[in-house]
Amino acid sequence: MRILAAMSGGVDSAVAAARAVDAGHEVVGVHLALSRAGGTLRTGARGCCTIEDSMDARRAADLLGIPFYVWDFSERFRLDVVDDFIAEYSAGRTPNPCMRCNEHIKFAAVLEKGLDLGFDAVCTGHYAKVRPGVDGALELHRASDAAKDQSYVLGVLTAEQLAHSYFPLGDTPSKALVRAEAAERGLSVAQKPDSHDICFIPDGDTRGWLAERVGAETGEILDRSGAVVGTHEGARAFTVGQRRGLSIGIPAPDGKPRFVLEVRPVSNTVVVGPKEALATAEISGARFTWVGTPPAAASDGFECHVQIRAHAEPVPARAVVASTDDVELLIVTPDAPLDGVAPGQTAVLYIGTRVLGQFTIDHTVSAVPLSV
Repeated sequence: MRILAAMSGGVDSAVAAARAVDAGHEVVGVHLALSRAGGTLRTGARGCCTIEDSMDARRAADLLGIPFYVWDFSERFRLDVVDDFIAEYSAGRTPNPCMRCNEHIKFAAVLEKGLDLGFDAVCTGHYAKVRPGVDGALELHRASDAAKDQSYVLGVLTAEQLAHSYFPLGDTPSKALVRAEAAERGLSVAQKPDSHDICFIPDGDTRGWLAERVGAETGEILDRSGAVVGTHEGARAFTVGQRRGLSIGIPAPDGKPRFVLEVRPVSNTVVVGPKEALATAEISGARFTWVGTPPAAASDGFECHVQIRAHAEPVPARAVVASTDDVELLIVTPDAPLDGVAPGQTAVLYIGTRVLGQFTIDHTVSAVPLSV
């Protein structure tokens, strides 16, 4: 096959590309330039998308003896990831920019261009597996290494994208083995630390970064009954489940800490309450997709597991697709309440190790009555 290896500059993508070469494929390396101003992306040993990462990727490609190119996706990244991040926060939701990057950049824009150029698949260093199901259709499954499994962030893939995805690291038992292999191959990124945080916020100050772009206006902090208990300097910077950074002048009756339960951007208010009130009995969303074959009779409901963060424990649940006011909603009811769910987060559904699909959470139902 002709393989387009997306090389981030980290150890995982370098080893993935090396394995594609070993497998006899015709491999071409590509690094994505996601900003035209290098200083606007976080630097350091991240293995993501800075200038130094590009240099690490080029060195790896040179060692492997494969052609290497840098593609400028900065404009599309700004529109589909950065602007989306700002819009979601402005609407009081908590977005996951890495999910949007996988969805719109790595497995949409890159794959689209790769197919136009005659490539058969895009190879990445994600820890996940693609394998045929009982009906012969391709399915996405968890990686062998549970600690490094990245199937959650790939839950946005469509059946067409899955058919052109290649994940050579999916069966590797541990990340330590990948690093050892990189060192044995002479790759300079063998001990490079993993990527983390949001790449387009250079100093890691999300609140300050948002304030510069959407503004910050003083508003009220309310308890669940609607009583004013404090003030804030901009509702958009808060996220559900947050405890620190709250300027609450009136202590809770029980003396316990209070957490952000809701962000209301229209009224510029933040609602707080006890930790117990973060328990969520139901989540739903209209923006859902299936990875591969959709579940049979989804409108009748089906048993699954739901995962709401990349490294959260999956929770047994029941899901159903229901029509409300001519809008189809995917509604998930977990067997046990979920903790700290925020609108804008991505919920990924599993059946066993198989990734079934995903949706952006639009609505949540608290498991705790207002009196608490």
